[in-house]
Amino acid sequence: MLNQFLRTELIIGKEAMDILQAARIAVFGIGGVGGYVVEALVRSGIQHIDIIDNDIVSLTNINRQIIATHSTIGKYKVDVMKERILDINPDAEVNVYKCFYLPENCHQFDFSKYDYVADAIDTVTAKIQLILQAKKSGTKIISSMGAGNKTDPTKFRVADIFQTSVCPLARVIRHECKKRKIEDVKVVFSTEPALSPVKNSPDSEPVPGSIAFVPSVMGLIIAGEIIKDLIKIM
Repeated sequence: MLNQFLRTELIIGKEAMDILQAARIAVFGIGGVGGYVVEALVRSGIQHIDIIDNDIVSLTNINRQIIATHSTIGKYKVDVMKERILDINPDAEVNVYKCFYLPENCHQFDFSKYDYVADAIDTVTAKIQLILQAKKSGTKIISSMGAGNKTDPTKFRVADIFQTSVCPLARVIRHECKKRKIEDVKVVFSTEPALSPVKNSPDSEPVPGSIAFVPSVMGLIIAGEIIKDLIKIM
C-alpha cells in the first residue's frame, strides 16, 4: 500500500520507520540551519517535534532559510514552520515555543521527554546551557557550529567538540565545555577558514555573510545524524 514514507521504509525497514515515527525531537533555532533540520526530520518520518524560536521572517532571510519567502515576511518562524510541517505530514504533532532559549528560561523545557535535541542557535551561553541540560537529562544532543562567512559545504565534518579545529565558535564551545567538565558533545563544524564579510558602509559593524547552499547542508547533516543515531545506522 502506498504511503508518503514508502521510499524511506524501503531503505531502512519498517521497524526503523516505527522508531522514527514514535520519537520526539526538539529543534532549537528555526533559521538557516534549523529550518533544514526540521524539514529533513519531518520528511524522514519524525512525527513528534518541538520547535523553539522567537524570531520573525525578514527580507534578508530569503537567501538561505527554507521557510522565508515574500509571503512569510513578518510572520513568526515557528508558525510558518508548523504550517509547513503539517502540509508535509498532517499527522505530525508539533509543539511551538515562541521564545529564545536562554539560561533564564531553560526550566520551561523538560529534556527527559525528548529522544534527541538539535541545537541550531547562535549564542554561546544558550548553546552551553542546552548542552548542560541535555547532559543532565541523559538526552542526546547535536550542536551546530559556525556556518556564517563560509562558501564550501564540502568542508563540514561531524565530530566530538574536542576534535574540532579551525572554527572560532567551536573553539569557544570547547573552552566552555572543558571548564564545566563536559566530556563529549557531537557537533557539526566546518574546516573552512571564514571569509571576511564586506561592510555596507565604513562605519557599520560587519554582519556575517551567508549563502543558500551552506547552512542548508549543515542542517541536512544534523538531521541525518539524528536519524542514523535513532535507528542505529553506523
